[in-house]
Amino acid sequence: MENLTKEYEIKSNGIRLDKAIADIDPDISRMTVQKLIEEEKVFVNGKKEKSSYKVKEGDKISLEIEEPKESKLKPEEIPLDVIYEDNDIIIINKAKGMVVHPGNGNPDGTLANAIMARCKESLSGIGGEIRPGIVHRIDKDTSGIIIVAKNDKAHLNISEQIKEHKTTKTYLALVRGRVKENEATIDMPIARSKKDRKKMAVDKDGKKAVTHFKVLKRYPENTLLELVIETGRTHQIRVHLSEIGYPIVGDYTYSNGKNKFGVEGQMLHAYKIKFKHPTTNEEVEFKAELPKYFKDILEKLDNEI
Repeated sequence: MENLTKEYEIKSNGIRLDKAIADIDPDISRMTVQKLIEEEKVFVNGKKEKSSYKVKEGDKISLEIEEPKESKLKPEEIPLDVIYEDNDIIIINKAKGMVVHPGNGNPDGTLANAIMARCKESLSGIGGEIRPGIVHRIDKDTSGIIIVAKNDKAHLNISEQIKEHKTTKTYLALVRGRVKENEATIDMPIARSKKDRKKMAVDKDGKKAVTHFKVLKRYPENTLLELVIETGRTHQIRVHLSEIGYPIVGDYTYSNGKNKFGVEGQMLHAYKIKFKHPTTNEEVEFKAELPKYFKDILEKLDNEI
């Protein structure tokens, strides 16, 4: 992989080195600059300096970054339900059954393949490879909102917001049974299951996992829940709801899954997300419409009441 050298001349005084570079170059985040400084790839007037170095007018700065290599990911023209798009982000309403990233058994036909075709030149180079900046993921059979970053700065900014719990993710789920509480919080740590490594499980030695829920509607044998997650552990909502005795309809991994609707795969939808736009810093909120099969089942249940 080839190195790319960037050069800047400072026109101000007294600003920290990392901030000065991030302010000058919109394509590079302060976090990336700090990492490059730690790796001794940033020079001020030919010398290595720390992030805390206060720049002076006329300082000449150079930094070395690795030029991202082309991705091996194959672009595929797959129709996508795009909720919103600008120069920095795309908000997708992912269909149930679509895998986010290629993997064993799913070499193509994924969201990542579709984004490669749609974005072409405007993609993130995080990790040293030009590929779709899919900032977070949802399970194959979970439908709903996914944020895709179209450049490195947006990717790093949103990833940091998620890491610091500054985003709000809201889900809708249809569960088996009539949930008694109108609202509650499930605070149970989650880890890889010791019995089945493909599954997750509540484990006192696991990572902290917090899910808040409230009842939207009760049916004779089911409940429609709205859920907000504080943490983003693998299968978190599915594990938590199964653990308290209300597994998600169609979830064959964390329950027997059998249901009168003939649904295979959990009835879980990433309905809403709130975060700060990586460029404007304004709070934005996006909603993803429920898939038709989900709406049809709710309508059928409404008619049975």
